[in-house]
Amino acid sequence: MTEPQRALPDPEDGADESEADQPRRAAEPGHFRWAMVWTALGALIPGLGLWHGGRRVAGSIAMGLFAALLLTVGYLGFAGRDRILALATNVDVLNGLTVGLLVLAVAWVVVIAASHLALRPPHPSATQRVAGGVLVGVLSLAVAAPLAIGAQYSRSTAQFLGTVFTEDPGSGPVTPGAPTPSNPFGDKDRINVLVIGADSGTNRDVRLGLRADSVMVASINLHTGASTLFSLPRQTARIPFPKDSPLHKYYPNGFYDGVNGGNDEYFLNAMYNNIPERIPHDLLGKVKNLGAEVMKIGVGEALGLGKLDYYVIVNMDGFKSFINALGGITLNVNYRIPIGGKTTEGVPPSGYIEPGPNQHLNGRLALWYARGRYGLTTGDYSRMERQRCVINAVVQQAQPQVVLTNFEKIASAGANTIETDIPRRVLPDMIDLALKVKGTNLHSVVFQPGVAGWVSANPPWPAVQRRVQQALQETDQAEGGKTTSSSSSPTATTSATKKPTKKPSGKSEDLSDSCAYHPAK
Repeated sequence: MTEPQRALPDPEDGADESEADQPRRAAEPGHFRWAMVWTALGALIPGLGLWHGGRRVAGSIAMGLFAALLLTVGYLGFAGRDRILALATNVDVLNGLTVGLLVLAVAWVVVIAASHLALRPPHPSATQRVAGGVLVGVLSLAVAAPLAIGAQYSRSTAQFLGTVFTEDPGSGPVTPGAPTPSNPFGDKDRINVLVIGADSGTNRDVRLGLRADSVMVASINLHTGASTLFSLPRQTARIPFPKDSPLHKYYPNGFYDGVNGGNDEYFLNAMYNNIPERIPHDLLGKVKNLGAEVMKIGVGEALGLGKLDYYVIVNMDGFKSFINALGGITLNVNYRIPIGGKTTEGVPPSGYIEPGPNQHLNGRLALWYARGRYGLTTGDYSRMERQRCVINAVVQQAQPQVVLTNFEKIASAGANTIETDIPRRVLPDMIDLALKVKGTNLHSVVFQPGVAGWVSANPPWPAVQRRVQQALQETDQAEGGKTTSSSSSPTATTSATKKPTKKPSGKSEDLSDSCAYHPAK
């Protein structure tokens, strides 16, 4: 008996094709909802949707790359804050991250779309097409938007760092005792930063150049962050230069005409413009800003701190944008502060900031809080006090969440407002130091009549230097840190160890107290 023949498959039916050769359709007709679920899962784990939809090779590659990315992020997370800060302040890394985030966003969106196409039924209805398109759009936006924002932040940071901070010096032989990338400050106990409030505004003749409207030195303990601000009046005369400086040859008696201590062409605020015009441009070597370098040397010598480590110039007009980017600052106003006005020309102010506690000021009002002086009997000295309060407010009130929320505005305002010679290689350490400073109370000394025998036309520099050293010790003790000398320079060490013959006048102020609300009677 012959075995019955089995029916041969009809080639037209396509039954000779192996199921393994066909892409898996997880969402056959009637199972569209599963296609939606797996599309969403494939957005969370890129490649999973492709793999489940039968695109095994493509899905495996996508998941492998995603896993590698997670491992890299995890490695950096455990590499320590120092490593993260070093990468976050590297302009090349930030530019690369900008491109990488954009590429990742595009690739992720493509994977989401491809996953849905692999998962949906072969012949979706119009409703299914619309629903699938909406889901893919929502998932793509949820993935791409944060990556695009991250790319923009990375780009803004790179532009800010590249514009404001100096190029890292090239690698070369390291001299014994010199700072290294792992120890950029060497064996110093503190750094001293010159802060210049500059007036180069729209109403100022450009031929006059930048005017150093306010001059302060921030001396910061590297171990504790304890900081003291020293303010010098802009009309200070006879700023000295150390004997071993090339500037001493040109100004052996300090920045002084030799006749009149009241000559405003030889005041502290005239040094920035006038000295560079009278000396060879290469006298101090290759420097970023000759006027600022001159002031670093002169002011550091005057205060007995040795040459100051860095300078920061804050353009006062751009300062308004910076404060606005922070969302404003809150200050106590103890007396009426004029807005505008010119005392010598008899032009009255356009208004006043009225007294009151905890006043939230925008950039324009914060600027006038720091600069207003029309009709004030103490003139520049009261303004110097208020400027310290503004600095204290920025340091204490610049909360991380505010900075992150307004990062682009802050970075843009900072790039247009700040100039400095701080090199990018020390930024990680400076960020660490800034966090220490934020956890302390700022202290300050204003050199004015009644402090260390101060006379602007002929300052008693030895008494001033003794006052500086005492103030540093007071700050260190008040903030619970160890007392240190201000510099490793011989001059500063001698001043620190020499017992003053007469106790200097006044005591360094805690800005949290001096900037509190105590209205004038």
